[in-house]
Amino acid sequence: MQRVSEASVTVGEGVVGEVGAGFVVLLGVAHDDSVETAERLAGRVARLRVFENEDGRLDRSLQETNGAALVVSQFTLVADTRKGNRPSFTDAARPEVAEPLYESFCAALAREGVRVERGVFGARMQLALVNDGPVTVVLDP
Repeated sequence: MQRVSEASVTVGEGVVGEVGAGFVVLLGVAHDDSVETAERLAGRVARLRVFENEDGRLDRSLQETNGAALVVSQFTLVADTRKGNRPSFTDAARPEVAEPLYESFCAALAREGVRVERGVFGARMQLALVNDGPVTVVLDP
């Protein structure tokens, strides 16, 4: 997850999602993830306090700042790189499992009051972003 001042995702020739201030969430779905995992993670994303307050301290959440989230599915985050030079993706959920969990995460984040923009699941995408801070956080479920 990266805090951004702006971001967009393009598929082919067209922008399919864009946000101003908020987060880009690169979501990797593992084969042992569940709807409960997706909902818990969405709540953590919405409430994580990494936005500055009036004193410049990281003390405000996405909910408190009315920021948005651009959520992009990225199975490569689940890569196992412990052996050899070629990553293994055996821990990544199969698309028929991962896509509904991606959708569950996005829906849960929207229920938290966050405006959600999306990439296109399974598509080749180009992501453009301005990392603000930079602030980048890895959240494990």
